[in-house]
Amino acid sequence: MKPVPVSKRILIVDDAATVRLYHRGILESAGYVVEEALNGIEALEKVLESSFDLILVDINMPRLDGLGFLKELRRQELPQPPAIMVSTEAAARDQMAAYRAGANCYLTKPVRPMQLLAHAGLLLGEANR
Repeated sequence: MKPVPVSKRILIVDDAATVRLYHRGILESAGYVVEEALNGIEALEKVLESSFDLILVDINMPRLDGLGFLKELRRQELPQPPAIMVSTEAAARDQMAAYRAGANCYLTKPVRPMQLLAHAGLLLGEANR
């Protein structure tokens, strides 16, 4: 009897409902379990009360932006999921700031579905998904 695969949990952090819906559709169609947060404050609350296998986070958000969220997350004494920064900001300085804040990968919006799934799979150790 084959073991039932456990779905990986992904947190999408973005203030734009259309972006969250787009990313959710891509990830859920691949079998991932998805939760959402509207900003870095809400995302921190969710991460502190539950664990995630991957975080997909925007840079520009109200209350606490993606860079601030990742910096704070990386300071916490808890399991550290990989994070993909997804932003409209395409400059090298924005990418470097994301990596300094704790991002494992940087993608520029709009992200193609196969691009998102390939990076998520690699960070989740599911390269042959």
